[in-house]
Order: sequence, then C-alpha cells, then structure tokens
Amino acid sequence: MSVAKVIEISAESKSGFEDAIKNGIETASRSVENIKGAWVSEQKVHVENGKVTGYRVDLRVTFVLQ
Repeated sequence: MSVAKVIEISAESKSGFEDAIKNGIETASRSVENIKGAWVSEQKVHVENGKVTGYRVDLRVTFVLQ
C-alpha cells in the first residue's frame, strides 16, 4: 500500500504558463522525491503598462511517501 501527500507551490515564468509549470515541477523535484503528478489550481498574470510581463501558477503537487 502506498500513501501520497499533496503540497502547494507557486511558480513563475516570463514565457508562459507551460514554462511556469515546468519550472515549478523541476524545482520541487530537487527536494521532493517520488512526484507522481500535479494540477494547476490557479493561473495569474502580471501586467505592466497594459502588457503581460509574467505568468504565475499555483500547483498542487502529489508525491508518494516512502
């Protein structure tokens, strides 16, 4: 039997939401083992002078405990 845990993280990118997701998972995997999945709970953009300057996602990351 396995037991999973869910943590919530935020990640940003200047390129887009997909890049922010990838950055978040890659960074989380440096300190969290056995990541099995994630879902985006929220998406936000930063706007300056009427232009989108950054993308932010809040992720819920699931990993299996050992």
